[in-house]
Amino acid sequence: MDVDVCVVGAGPVGLTLAIGLRRLGVRVRIVDKAPATKREARALVLWARAREALDALGVGETLRHRGVELEAVTVHARDRALGELTTGWARSAHARPLNIEQHDIERLLSEELARLGTRVEWNTELTDVKVHDDRAEFTLRHENGTVESAVAPWIVGCEGTASVVRDRLGIAFEGRRRTGLQVVQGNAHPTWRLGEEPGRGHIFLAPHRSLLVFPLPGGGFRFFCFRDDPDPTLTAAPTIGELRDLVAETALMPGLRLEATDHLWLNRARFSDRVAARLRSGRGLLAGDAAHAWAPVGGHGMNVGILGAHNLAWKLAAVHHGQAGESLLDTYSDEQRLLAVRYIREMRFNFMELPLPPLGFRAFTATVPAALARRGFQRRLDLRLSDLSRSHRDSALSRHRPGRRYRAGPRAGDRMPDVALTADAGIQGAAAVRLHTLLGYERWTLVLHAARAGAGVLDALRQACEGLPAPVRVLPVTPWDTAEARRLGHPDDLRLVRPDGYVGLVAPLARPALLRSYLVALAAEGRTPVRRAQEHPPHRPH
Repeated sequence: MDVDVCVVGAGPVGLTLAIGLRRLGVRVRIVDKAPATKREARALVLWARAREALDALGVGETLRHRGVELEAVTVHARDRALGELTTGWARSAHARPLNIEQHDIERLLSEELARLGTRVEWNTELTDVKVHDDRAEFTLRHENGTVESAVAPWIVGCEGTASVVRDRLGIAFEGRRRTGLQVVQGNAHPTWRLGEEPGRGHIFLAPHRSLLVFPLPGGGFRFFCFRDDPDPTLTAAPTIGELRDLVAETALMPGLRLEATDHLWLNRARFSDRVAARLRSGRGLLAGDAAHAWAPVGGHGMNVGILGAHNLAWKLAAVHHGQAGESLLDTYSDEQRLLAVRYIREMRFNFMELPLPPLGFRAFTATVPAALARRGFQRRLDLRLSDLSRSHRDSALSRHRPGRRYRAGPRAGDRMPDVALTADAGIQGAAAVRLHTLLGYERWTLVLHAARAGAGVLDALRQACEGLPAPVRVLPVTPWDTAEARRLGHPDDLRLVRPDGYVGLVAPLARPALLRSYLVALAAEGRTPVRRAQEHPPHRPH
């Protein structure tokens, strides 16, 4: 079988990676030792930035139609409502979190991958890997017991915390087990006074436990309880009765009844906080839980993995096609590791979900009503949860205008804002267009203000991109108003946006040599023929 990349593990991360690679013309083989997509209570929420990433790969709308957007969450303690968290404050076409079961995500992504010509090979277990300077050799055991020796230029382990790829590459999984915390979860229909309002969730706070209740697309709720761990030897899945008692005690609803959903999904889990020492060893790479894992506080584990796959796919494709040197893959490792380490650090202070002792519980809940009443707090918390404010400013790929004071707009490493622009004359019936619809996963995009896009400027930028393998689209745009212009950045600056939507370079328009230097460094060791920059006409008002 002629393939360029073997992806091991067909969860949301492996499937996202495979879709991204296929869309960039890379031949993919994806294997999983499971017999099929699992149907059980696992990850539930897609936050805004992961939704943007999946939308850039062409599956955003498909997922949206199968999920339910979370609009508000009421926070309760001591049998009273303390206030509510509202969502949708962020500037994004996918501002609200989307509740959708992980097995549905996997099914929909598998179907999309099949449309792209690649099917998951289920019942296929990776048993060994060896990487060489130019290839990865690996062994697969199939359902009928036959053993296959195979080879591919690259292999990526996305098969979870017990990763064979990580083990065979000799990469340490650094960290430790989280003690004093267990998670009990399940899907059920409650009989309670709160009803079942679409788009509304609940958080119940109590000493030594925190209960999250989120609506499911098909009706009912996911009950997700972080609690203390009085009996670490208890490993069996909870019964519906245990879940009912836990919910009733935490929410102070003694008369509560729970009815299981069509598929009885109940789970008890304990976790470790671990990050791989590195995410690349030559021709072998790691993504998702194979690269990093932590307790599901905040519900971001799957999202961070998806963002990692979105980060890796374009870089791996660029290196494989000769558009960039292999050092580009090291930036994936550095960026993703730092992102995971920061999450683990921050989640240790998420007191809205972590169980607190009685004194800490009383102190924290005393501050919640005042905090929730402040619009600024709501906006900042929503932005943080959305992942839109996460950046790669410390990455080797992020370069800001040298020797000049920061002026306005996103910095190198930041997510490029989804700025509202005046519609192009070729777009019929539209008053405005969003910048993210003009970015492309298959290329870099050079964004500048159309007001500064004179013929001489465009010629200089085109020449700066000339003769280099990385595809670049020159995109002059006109912001919708002055507020959007500020979000875009100073008109005398250019911003080179990576395929995954983050700013790689901020530099003065008057210094195209900085753009040339950046692209030359990116192309180091590249092998394929050069491509010309694609010029796009300015966006101007009708």
